[in-house]
Amino acid sequence: MTTPSRAVTRNPEGILRFAAPQQFYPLAGTLAPWFAQAAAVLTAIGLYIGFFVAPTDFQQGEVYRVIFIHVPAAWMSMLIYLVMAFWAAVGLVLNTRLSFIMCQALAPTGAMFCFLALWTGALWGKPTWGTYWVWDARLTSQLLLLFLYFGFIALTRAIEDPRRADRAGAIIALVGAVNVPIIYFSVQWWNTLHQGASVSLTKAPSMATTMLAGMLVMALAAWMYAIAVALWRVRALILERERHTEWVGEVLEAEGRAR
Repeated sequence: MTTPSRAVTRNPEGILRFAAPQQFYPLAGTLAPWFAQAAAVLTAIGLYIGFFVAPTDFQQGEVYRVIFIHVPAAWMSMLIYLVMAFWAAVGLVLNTRLSFIMCQALAPTGAMFCFLALWTGALWGKPTWGTYWVWDARLTSQLLLLFLYFGFIALTRAIEDPRRADRAGAIIALVGAVNVPIIYFSVQWWNTLHQGASVSLTKAPSMATTMLAGMLVMALAAWMYAIAVALWRVRALILERERHTEWVGEVLEAEGRAR
């Protein structure tokens, strides 16, 4: 008579092992400084191109240079929300804790970029339109995005049960993602004061090469910054979530000795 064999539980191998918070924590600590350094270097290069190399716009004059901050911030505010929605979907489907943590780690940075886009847009709008704010389709939908960020952050922090907070936040992230294409296509769907896209995947850019280079470098800098800050914030959230586990105690003890 043969005895039934026991099922062997194998830990994920390769890149899948980093889905565990315990494995991702040291990786995030290693990668974050590199992304932060890349963000600093790219920001310096992008600002130099935008403010000292790029020519003066023949219609708007020097005030147009705010686009080197405004446009990358607007792009990042939309992109980060879509990335949040992606992680929210992964978390709901696969029930992975790290996915929900990534979603929450990105939200404050996305809100910051969204506010920066609205603020710099107002500075641009005053000399261009004669007013800081109009209830334009693009501006209104961008403001709604900021409220979605605030709502996500407030809801996930108001619910004490982490699992309920994760799922409630994931629903907001997924539902709110519908607003992102509305922001992007608003200038095409409605008659708005906001100018159309200067950079498009379907046609040549409507700006000088140096202007485009400065804007793209600043966009890449913003993305590097977002990754660095998100990784540092993920580490803090992991420690908070896993504070009762043995491995977190060992990590805190080791970090305390290193100091």
